[in-house]
Amino acid sequence: MTINLLSKNAVSLPAHSEPKTEILRPQFWSTYTLDELNHSEWEALCDGCGSCCLIKFMDNGDDEEEVEYTDVACKLMDCATGYCQHYATRQHYVPDCIQLTPDKVPTMMWLPEHCAYKRLYKGQALPEWHLLLTRDAVATQQQMRAANVGIAGRCVSETGILDEEMEDRVVTWVTP
Repeated sequence: MTINLLSKNAVSLPAHSEPKTEILRPQFWSTYTLDELNHSEWEALCDGCGSCCLIKFMDNGDDEEEVEYTDVACKLMDCATGYCQHYATRQHYVPDCIQLTPDKVPTMMWLPEHCAYKRLYKGQALPEWHLLLTRDAVATQQQMRAANVGIAGRCVSETGILDEEMEDRVVTWVTP
């Protein structure tokens, strides 16, 4: 089996030169396809778990069953909060950060099973704890923790971690 270390860079949403403030259409996630979403709707799908920003081992492509996540995160990740420290300008710091777009979702089945982008692409509903459903950030955070979702408080920065150490950092708490 050939194991390839996926890029040490985060996955990000499309970068736009100007922030857009667009209205979230009611139940947009169940009414429109991913490629029909406006920028604000696309961004609202992200649950902020940070799992896509973890370094992964992949065997032969993008198959969800051939990926192992590590607890090592992109250098921009704040491992205490689970949020990118420079989200709006992340491409400046990590130029080869993979941008998540509707046309790339089919080739990114390694995204975690709870990922809204992956779930909607596969015709599944949002997780019951998703902010779009709960409309309560505190409840969402509590339910995500209860569901064992998110990297906040359980990842380390890639800064200072040697490639040789990565195999010892594989975790099972992220399920593709």
